[in-house]
Amino acid sequence: MGKASTPRALPDNEAKAVLRMLRVSPQKLNLVAQMIRGKKVGTALADLEFSRKRIARDVRKCLESAIANAENNHDLDVDDLIVSQAFVGKALVMKRFHARARGRAGRVEKPFSNLTIIVREQPAQA
Repeated sequence: MGKASTPRALPDNEAKAVLRMLRVSPQKLNLVAQMIRGKKVGTALADLEFSRKRIARDVRKCLESAIANAENNHDLDVDDLIVSQAFVGKALVMKRFHARARGRAGRVEKPFSNLTIIVREQPAQA
């Protein structure tokens, strides 16, 4: 006997992928997430491939994971997928200290962030 499974939170034409504990500030990650919002997945993958941002490689992995989830788990057509949402959240912040002049210490914060990408199947208008 066991507990009944939780109903699916997303509609049937959507799939998502979550990337947690990325070692980049949420502000920098949001710049890359902004690049792909609302685009077709093929275009978004191409944009991330040629982006000069270091974190674009990890965002691309997350987008590929969302596409794979849509294809394998939810039987959605890959050619009709668009990035409906790409949002960034804060995770923990590591606090470190650097030695400064006259025996003082300067605080250095090393933030982490989470990324969620939701892709939606939108049939092409003829």
